[in-house]
Amino acid sequence: MRRYGMMKPYRYFFGGETMSIEEIFTRIPVLETDHYILRGMTEKDAREMFQFMGDRQTMKFIKPDPVQNQQEMLQEIEDRLEKYGMRKEIPWVIETKAAGELIGTFSLHKLHLFHRKAEMGAVIREDFQRKGVMSEIIGEILEFGFGPLKLNRIVGDIFAHNEGSERLLAKFGFRKEGVLRQTDFDGERYHDTVVFSLLKAEYEAVRSRV
Repeated sequence: MRRYGMMKPYRYFFGGETMSIEEIFTRIPVLETDHYILRGMTEKDAREMFQFMGDRQTMKFIKPDPVQNQQEMLQEIEDRLEKYGMRKEIPWVIETKAAGELIGTFSLHKLHLFHRKAEMGAVIREDFQRKGVMSEIIGEILEFGFGPLKLNRIVGDIFAHNEGSERLLAKFGFRKEGVLRQTDFDGERYHDTVVFSLLKAEYEAVRSRV
């Protein structure tokens, strides 16, 4: 991959043409990197997703109280697909190309097409963490978000002390905006949220130098 992973051509086409907004919200687009495929989340993914999204260790920097059972996982998937239908979220699962193994999820949520902004959210199965999965995927997400989806602002919110995610966002040019104090409670203590963002103009400036 080139610097920032931002110069790869679009890999999401319908009939040879780059997707329109209408097509994006007709069916969830499939995105592809060298080693991974992001495909639309479905209700059939509930069992595999619960195996890692119900694990408190995996979710410690993401959601202090993870789903408790497979039925809750199914309900969360249904909620996210409903938001997709309302054009408020695009939910993917991440699969390995080599084995078709489901290893995580990624979403563009809090999506607002008029204001052209969205937030990123990701969960990676613990045995695939710290193996470069997100470094490979984010470049494709940015290409899609600032390209066919026509976003102007993409946000990454992370819990304070999540040093790995902070380094990753900095690598892709995200700027730290500030800290939201004690936004989440895990039953024992409160967690601050650190806000990072990347604007289309900043993305394009970096992309043009690659």
